Amino acid sequence: MIRISSSLSIPDQEIDLHAVRSQGAGGQNVNKVSTAIHLRFDIHASSLPLAYKEALVNLHDHRISADGVVTIKAQQFRTQERNREDAVDRLRVLIQSVAIPRRKRKATKPTRSAHERRISSKKRQGRLKALRRTTE
Repeated sequence: MIRISSSLSIPDQEIDLHAVRSQGAGGQNVNKVSTAIHLRFDIHASSLPLAYKEALVNLHDHRISADGVVTIKAQQFRTQERNREDAVDRLRVLIQSVAIPRRKRKATKPTRSAHERRISSKKRQGRLKALRRTTE
């Protein structure tokens, strides 16, 4: 059971974990031990509330495929257990990120004094450049 929040958790059966061989340096160990973890989580088949599912599917994240499957590969650590914890933590963070609703952006405009400062700075810079020009 993976706890997302105090009121939300995901059963272990909904998460598919597979051990695979890691990439990169590691010598003999990396060639014979499957320490990396591939985590797959099907958003549509999960027990998440509908609002979470829609937010996850609409999230533009490279880890979420077009058919709504989250794929996370964890291979940062040398042991399979640490990589499993890392993959599950990354899934938890991804789901928690959509739990917090984004605030609407409030449109603002610069103050009059800021606008005047900007224009006067541009005029000053233009005069400086005009002085640098050679007249022929």
